[in-house]
Amino acid sequence: MNIIKSLVIALSLATAGTVSAKTINITIGHVDAQEWTTSKKGAATQVFKNLVEAESGGRMKVNIYPAGQLGSETELVQSTQEGMVTMSLVSGAFAKVCKEASVLEIPYLFPSSPVAWKVLDGEFGQSLSEHCLQQTGLRTLSYGETGFRHFTNSKRPIHSPDDLKGLKIRVMTLPLYIEMMKSLGAEATPIAFPEVPTALTTGVIDGQENPVSVITLSKFYEFQKYITLDGHVYSTDFLLINEDFYSSLSAADKEIIDRAGKVAGTVGRAIQQVNSAQGLEILAKNGMEITSLSQEELEKFRSAAQPQIVEWLKKQVDPKWVVKVQDSVNAASQVQ
Repeated sequence: MNIIKSLVIALSLATAGTVSAKTINITIGHVDAQEWTTSKKGAATQVFKNLVEAESGGRMKVNIYPAGQLGSETELVQSTQEGMVTMSLVSGAFAKVCKEASVLEIPYLFPSSPVAWKVLDGEFGQSLSEHCLQQTGLRTLSYGETGFRHFTNSKRPIHSPDDLKGLKIRVMTLPLYIEMMKSLGAEATPIAFPEVPTALTTGVIDGQENPVSVITLSKFYEFQKYITLDGHVYSTDFLLINEDFYSSLSAADKEIIDRAGKVAGTVGRAIQQVNSAQGLEILAKNGMEITSLSQEELEKFRSAAQPQIVEWLKKQVDPKWVVKVQDSVNAASQVQ
């Protein structure tokens, strides 16, 4: 964390997470924009703030720091663990401190968002939350949605894993994503998200992978010609709170936090769905060539990536978590 971010935390969060007779100060950070109509994390945190402050009669004050003001997602997770930040809303970075969360990102695991919601809001999601709480000291108030991730690039349309060979694809700095790119034949290039536009402009990378909403809001169509809708990973948001702070609250205040957290996760999902639905039209209007895969084409991607990542994950985490999430997905899929 650089000195500017350290100073921001030191000066602006001096009272964050502290409890007094009059005011409970809560600080929440995330890396997205705050405009609620276009930012899922912005919408989720704004709704959380409004509900908590209203239901507590102003006893709880929520301060939101968006757009990476308090650091990257990795830094936010660490700061929340240390209590320097009360709460954070992050996605893949959570798996760095709770490895078992990475099972949610098995390639081509979820067939649809509703199936993912059933799994996350059900027994599996609760078990994962409890496990990660013990591992990290961070309580998951709710699961939001970043959405299904797709490939974009500036070189050619992608219809099969063979088309990915030789392409330098930006991924998050997470081992699972690096391994996934290897299995699909691409050259994985881990880069922090704020650096992606420059890397695309300068040719350091040929492409990247993100949900349609992120691709649209980040205006990646200015740097990329092609998008392939393969949905290789369903990316989850985690609304996290420092457990020491949470434990210090009264039962009534915990209920307020819990309710607001659940609503915030649902709102984030809704905004993401709206943005994704509108996003493809925006991308097309801005000149991107959109490739939709047939079931046969999609199966080639799944066959290339999923078995290898499953076996790799079983060496990284207790294999029971891999089996458990697969069983949960299968069960949720059958009742659709």
